[in-house]
Order: sequence, then structure tokens, then C-alpha cells
Amino acid sequence: MNPISQTAFYCCGIRMQDAQSGHPICDDRYAARFMDERGLEIFRRFGGERRPNASNVARARYIDDLLRSYLAQDPHLQIVLLGCGFDSRAFRLSGGSWYEFDEPQLIAYKNERLPAAQAPNPLLRVGIDFAAEPLARKLEAIPQARDTVFVIEGVTMYVTAESLRATLATLQARFPVHRVIVDLMTRTFLNRYGATIKRIISQLGAEMIPGDAPALPFTQRGYRELSSVSVAGLAFRYRSLPAVLGVVMRLIAPGIFSGYTLRVFESSGAGDP
Repeated sequence: MNPISQTAFYCCGIRMQDAQSGHPICDDRYAARFMDERGLEIFRRFGGERRPNASNVARARYIDDLLRSYLAQDPHLQIVLLGCGFDSRAFRLSGGSWYEFDEPQLIAYKNERLPAAQAPNPLLRVGIDFAAEPLARKLEAIPQARDTVFVIEGVTMYVTAESLRATLATLQARFPVHRVIVDLMTRTFLNRYGATIKRIISQLGAEMIPGDAPALPFTQRGYRELSSVSVAGLAFRYRSLPAVLGVVMRLIAPGIFSGYTLRVFESSGAGDP
């Protein structure tokens, strides 16, 4: 697997640990299936990163809840995960048609550990070399005539603004009307609160390169922001920490709440560039 794909073991290991805890937040009971010795060795490098790990689980839980609400309104919704890693939502959530895109080696490994055919919902996994293969051609596997939500989770901090903008243009060309669920991190947040995470990921051979205005590619492509929540705020909420602690943290470290967010954007197809 390429270095960025190897970071999927980190996120998966956190969800595994959460599911094995006494009070799981995300409760991804499939995560352990993917954690071979290589994955566990990678995960152990991040074992002491308590706050980033809590935020990672909170991020996953919030996206779960968003998708559950969407599926309750439209059980036939199409959900497309770009850079899916070891996501298991097609097995854990009810309804929808699911499409998972990631590098071919990761997809092959994933199918060995949790075959797509065993999913209770329709699931198609698509291998793609994002650096060498056109995404537009791979998207042809997805019908155009149904409502579609794209999930881009734990990805944007590894790509340039130009690359993200090009990806969004590709999505809009085939699906003029759609929504995107995405987590966005600023460079300032990473350098101030995620320096250790950045260093460990660099040791794995990947580089985190968020910009100062991570939402800019969306506004440049004419997307409308529907919602934005603080990932740190979600971690406080799901762990049921005292509200006063959140107030104190906002006073002493305000950037921790504003620098890393989960957002939903909508492309309406009307007037988009």
C-alpha cells in the first residue's frame, strides 16, 4: 500500500480500540478484521495521541449520524466514499447503495478481510490509482439519476488545493447536484495541535499539507455550505465532558475548535463554475 493508504490502519485501529472499550462512541465492530500485525504496528505508533485519537472517533461517529439521518429520509441514497480506507459503514448502516474508492492494493486487502458481497446493502468497491488514473472514468460505474452523497474523510489534509478543486470539478461534471461530507483542517491547527501526528505520519512516508483556507476549493467551485461543526467540540460532546471544560478550552486554545471542522457542502448544478 502507498504511504497515505497505510495511515488508514491508524484510523481503523482507533475505531477498533473504541469498539472494544466499555463505552464505545462509534462502535465499529468490523474494524478489528483489518488490523493484521502490520496494521497493529502502525497503530501502536499513535497510541499516546489521546486527543487526536478522540477526535478521530468523534469524526467517524458524526459522519455515521449524518448518513443515518440522510438514509432515514431516502433509503435509496447513493453514498460514495473517496479514499474509503477501511470504512465499514456499508455493513453497519441500513439502506443506501454504497461505492468505495481507494487504491487497488487496499481494495484487494479489504475484500479479503471483509468481502463486499457480504454487505447487507449493495456495495461496489472500485480500485483506483488516484495519481495516475482519471477519476471521471471510474465514476461511470455510479448511476447519475439518483441522489448522491460523497464522503471525503481523512483525505483533504494530504492533497493540494488545486488537486481538491480538480476532484470537485470532476464530481460536478457527472453529478451536477450532490452533497459532500468532508473534514477540513487548517495548516495553523496542524502545526499547533498536531505536530506529533504530522511527524509520525511523515515517518510512514506520507505528508500532511493542509492550507490556510481549506474550504476555498469548494467556494471556488460554487458549492454552498450547509453546515459546519468543530471536530474538537464533537469529541467533548460524545465523551460527555463537563461543559465548563469546553468553555475553558475555548479561552486558552480557541484555535482547537475552529481549525478542524466537519462540513457539508452542496452542489446545486445551477451557476456552478
